[in-house]
Amino acid sequence: MTEHARAVADLARDLVRIDSRSFLSNCAVADRIEAELSGFEVERLDYRDRNGVDKRALVAHRGPKGGLALSGHMDTVPDTGWCTDPWSGRIEEERLQGLGSTDMKGPMAAAIVAARALPSEVPITLLLTTDEEITKAGAREIAQRSGLAKDAAPEGIIVVEPTRMIPMRGHRVHIVFTAAAIGIQAHSSTGRGRNANWDLLPFLVEMRALHERLRTDASLQDPDYDPPFSDFNLVLDNHGSAVNVTVPKATATIKFRYSAKVDPEAVADIVRAAARRAGLALSEAREGSSPELPEAHPLVRLCSEATGASPRVAAFGTDASELQAVAPCVIMGPGDIAVAHAPEESVSIAELASAVPVFTRLAHAMAGPRVG
Repeated sequence: MTEHARAVADLARDLVRIDSRSFLSNCAVADRIEAELSGFEVERLDYRDRNGVDKRALVAHRGPKGGLALSGHMDTVPDTGWCTDPWSGRIEEERLQGLGSTDMKGPMAAAIVAARALPSEVPITLLLTTDEEITKAGAREIAQRSGLAKDAAPEGIIVVEPTRMIPMRGHRVHIVFTAAAIGIQAHSSTGRGRNANWDLLPFLVEMRALHERLRTDASLQDPDYDPPFSDFNLVLDNHGSAVNVTVPKATATIKFRYSAKVDPEAVADIVRAAARRAGLALSEAREGSSPELPEAHPLVRLCSEATGASPRVAAFGTDASELQAVAPCVIMGPGDIAVAHAPEESVSIAELASAVPVFTRLAHAMAGPRVG
C-alpha cells in the first residue's frame, strides 16, 4: 500500500468499526476524527436530535481564509439485510467491508487525509456532519450557527459522496409526506375495534396513481436526470401491532424527490387533497432547495478538469442542499453510490487513496483566484 492508502485504510476502518446509525449518537466517531486534526482549529457543534439523542457536527480549518472545503457525514443507514458483521471493518482483497464504508466513511477518510497532507499555507476547511441520512440536521447546524465556517469563508465545497469521482453539479431534494390514520385498538375477534389500515387504503390508491403519473407525465420530469422521473418511495408502518389486534395507528410515509426544474407544489397539492378526502392527518418535512450549479460555473469546471470527467446531476440527495448556504457545492467522491445502502457494502482502498491527490490539487487550485 502507498502512504495515502495506508492512512486512508486505517482511518476508514476505525470509523466503520464505530456504530453510528442515524438513530444513535455519532459523538464517538467525532472524537476519533478530531484525533486526526492536530494543527487545525476545530469547532464542535453539539445538539440533540428530534429524539433527544446527542449529536455533534465538526468544523475544522487550517490556513488563510477562503479556498476549498471538503464535507462528509458521520452517520449511516440501518444494517438491514446484513448477514455478516456490519462493523467488522475487515479488509479483504484490498476492499474495506462494513456499513458506511462507501457511504461515506471511506470517502470522508480520504477527505481528512487529503486535508492533513496540505501545507499550512493552503486554506482548507472540513465540514463534517451527521443526520445526513435522515434530516440533514448536522449540515443545517453548520450552515446556521458555525462561527468557524463563517470566518473561514470557503469559496467552494466538495461534498465527497460516492460518485466514482464524477463531478455532480447538483441533485434532487425531497419532501417527506407522512399520512396517519387512527383506529381503535381491540382484540380482533371481538368486533369492537377499528383497523386504521382500512382508513389508509383510499389514500394509498391515490398515491399509487400519482406514482404512476410521475413516471409518465413529462411535465413532472427532468430529462437532465437518470431516471428522469422523480422518486416517490412508500413505507408503511403499523407501529408494532400484532395480527390479532385491530391496528390503532397506521402511517404511510412517502419520500418525493424533485429537481430544480420540477415544481413540487403540483405534487404536494395532490397529496394534501388525497389526505383530506381520506380524513388523514398529514405532515410534511422538507430539506433545502435543489442545489444546481451551471456547467460553466468555475467550481464545476475545476472539478471536471481535475478528474477528466464531464459534470452530471445526481438523483440522490446530499448535505449540499443545506451547505449551499455556506458556499457553492459540487458532489464528488470515491466509491459507487450503487453499493451504498445495500448489505455487504464495501469500497476499494485503492479508489479511496486515488481521491487524495485529486482533493489536494483542487485545494491548491482554490488557493489561487476566486471561483465563487
